[in-house]
Amino acid sequence: MSHFDPRHLLSELEDNVSKQDRIKADLVLEHIESADAGTRKKLIHILEQGKPEFVGPLLVSLISKRPALQEQLLDLKSALMAVTLQQPGILLKTIEDKVPPREVFISMAGELRLQEAATGLMEILVRELDENILKEAITALGSMGDPAATNSISEFLYSNHKPLTIAATRSLGQIGTPTAMQRLSEKMGSDAQLDILILDIFSQVQDHVSLSKLNQSLSSHYAHLRNYAKSKLVRIGPKAVPMLCDNLMHDDPDLVIHTLNVLGDIGDASALTFIRKMLGKEPKDPNVRFAAYEALGRMPLEKGAYILARGLTDPEEHVCVVAASAIDQNLNQVLAAGVKNMVRQKDQDALKTVRAIVSAQAKNLLVALLEEETFQEMVTDYLVQSAAPEVQEYFRDLLEKYGYRELSQRLKPGDPGEDKRPVAVAVDDSKMILKIYKSTLYELGYEPLVFEYPTEAMKWLRENRPEVVFTDLNMPEITGIDLIGMVREIYPDNSLPIIMVTTQNEVQDNEKARKAGVSDITFKPFTAETLKQALEGAGRPST
Repeated sequence: MSHFDPRHLLSELEDNVSKQDRIKADLVLEHIESADAGTRKKLIHILEQGKPEFVGPLLVSLISKRPALQEQLLDLKSALMAVTLQQPGILLKTIEDKVPPREVFISMAGELRLQEAATGLMEILVRELDENILKEAITALGSMGDPAATNSISEFLYSNHKPLTIAATRSLGQIGTPTAMQRLSEKMGSDAQLDILILDIFSQVQDHVSLSKLNQSLSSHYAHLRNYAKSKLVRIGPKAVPMLCDNLMHDDPDLVIHTLNVLGDIGDASALTFIRKMLGKEPKDPNVRFAAYEALGRMPLEKGAYILARGLTDPEEHVCVVAASAIDQNLNQVLAAGVKNMVRQKDQDALKTVRAIVSAQAKNLLVALLEEETFQEMVTDYLVQSAAPEVQEYFRDLLEKYGYRELSQRLKPGDPGEDKRPVAVAVDDSKMILKIYKSTLYELGYEPLVFEYPTEAMKWLRENRPEVVFTDLNMPEITGIDLIGMVREIYPDNSLPIIMVTTQNEVQDNEKARKAGVSDITFKPFTAETLKQALEGAGRPST
């Protein structure tokens, strides 16, 4: 046989398979390792064409006893799988007889979703000690999606071997029943990586248990879980809205704020009634009111937009600013008339409204009010006396564009020779908060530099050193705690103050922030005074 050329090998095997001559077929296959890759492929193809009960054992033997055929393993597996589809008992017996490499044959049963193998695989989970074989059995049972395997797989959620725990988690996700989701929900809280994987599974399954657990994660003590759950709920979209709207009835400010953030990102109009009803109860927490108006500004209000005008009279300036932005995005004649009446009074509420319009850079609202001489006077006085040069430039160009050249000329460009201010960096995923930072930090004597995305902030910080960094806690992908740790890798504790500014006051978050290297923690809604106190606490009095 050693002198046969490839054509003789092929014709001989073809004849052996046709006659089902096992002895001669084995003799031919002894030379398969000496053949070139193309001939090997053809020999395997000949086996695949034979009767399953004859060629099945030959293929199993090649996989088991010819380790040098690793390059052909995919072809061998494909051939044996094709044979198994016709004669499942071949692969079942191979697994039962513990033919090595067992992992390969178990994996094939999973790929084929060979339900007949499920009982044997569950037996392996009970009796086997080899972790590699256990992992393949768990994975195969998950591929089969057999609910009967739920309890057997769930035992490995608590394995000391993490790859087995991850395999069990993924397999339960593939089974996808309410019971499987409940087992996963019970596992959460012990491992950050695993928690993220489980939330991914919940977002894919989207049954009642999964959606409920995603919703519950908005109240998690851990920022990474809250933020990940928020991103998944946004992706799920309108299907999650009814459940989220129920959250608005709870007296839990943190949960309500996170819920409003998600509802705003989804932008589904069915949430409007619930948000308006919640605002009608006048929530005490200003951060709740801020989040409510911010969410409303991102939805198609149409009728009922008048509720936004109430936000302009809110005692908290941040709420006024976000209400002005929401009005700007939903402006109609009724709203414009209402705001005109407010500024005509020339009282403190009128001045507060003017400041809010400027801080929000509410272009449409400003243009609608410019026909009012009272407003012209108030807004230009405020811009000249209090606004940062960047903000003045924005409104100067706007006034010029709409034909108010005389007013525009009052907002002259700043003197290039003016003393340079120290830079304060602010990072927050809310565009509105960043606008408020601009005016507040300028008031404190800083040149504000704001970033919506932590990655962009880090890119700048690697090349530049500001006077201070302010960061939000709850941001997608990179949390404030993550950002603090990244900044500290560049700037040691004493060289750069970092202040975390958040709505959340969780012990776990605060401890993690301090461990990461935060200089001080303060809370929203912030004012110039509270930021000044935080700066002093961090050893950097305002300029």
